[in-house]
Amino acid sequence: MSICFINGKFSPAGQCCIPVTDLVIQRGVGVFDSIRLYGGKAFALTAHMKRLEKSARLARIDLGDGSIIEKMTGVVREGAMRPDCPDGGNCIAKAYITGGDVNEGGRFTMPRHFVIFESGGALSPGDYKEGVALQPTNEGRHYPLTKSINYLVGLIEGAGHNDIYECLYCPDGKITETLRSSFFICREGKIITAPVGAVLDGITRGIVIELARENGFNVEERCPEVSELAKADEAFITSSWKEVFPVVRVGDTVIGNGKPGPVVARLRQLFKANLDKWLDK
Repeated sequence: MSICFINGKFSPAGQCCIPVTDLVIQRGVGVFDSIRLYGGKAFALTAHMKRLEKSARLARIDLGDGSIIEKMTGVVREGAMRPDCPDGGNCIAKAYITGGDVNEGGRFTMPRHFVIFESGGALSPGDYKEGVALQPTNEGRHYPLTKSINYLVGLIEGAGHNDIYECLYCPDGKITETLRSSFFICREGKIITAPVGAVLDGITRGIVIELARENGFNVEERCPEVSELAKADEAFITSSWKEVFPVVRVGDTVIGNGKPGPVVARLRQLFKANLDKWLDK
């Protein structure tokens, strides 16, 4: 069962609600961040909460003295240790800040906040061995530095493709990111991924890039071209829940030999081996 902290207390998520007057419902004004929990310990909690704060400020949601972020950080820590935290504390904490009920000329001065603790969805060892397919779209994410609740474009573009994992944004032939993840290709001895600004500053993305460079990989930060997919040796996505996850096809284009490759396997191994460095103490 999912649980939620709202209005000063924890409750079953299905019993929690916000007013229909909140601008998160009326106009889609809201930001969030997803923090993975490993055995009751949050992954890169400080980095995630700093990004949530940045998203709120870019969305012109007024955080006042910033105490909301401090309170939500404490809520994540407390919720992670509760006996009713889903999956024994191996789940996702989603921290939301809404636009609230007041719009002062595009500035949202009375935000609400809550944190939902829920299962991240099953990923099996077989998923990492087989890899996934993505569906390319010419659309792009609006305001990529803001982790907004508005995923409508990506959800629409991915609809009806039952064999794909999520959509891949490719505006003007340049690959940026997927609906919920950072995207990488491996080609000619390089790992290539779009730069922050063109894409969200992915927390796992940054850690994987750091680990890759520390271990001798050449990482190039630029938007890969769609035309490069057919020449790529490997591709993968990263996120808090998926960690380092192989991609074996984009649309009709098979990546490499159609199987997860050694670079992805090595980066996943490095991530797992260094995971404790980023767990909340």
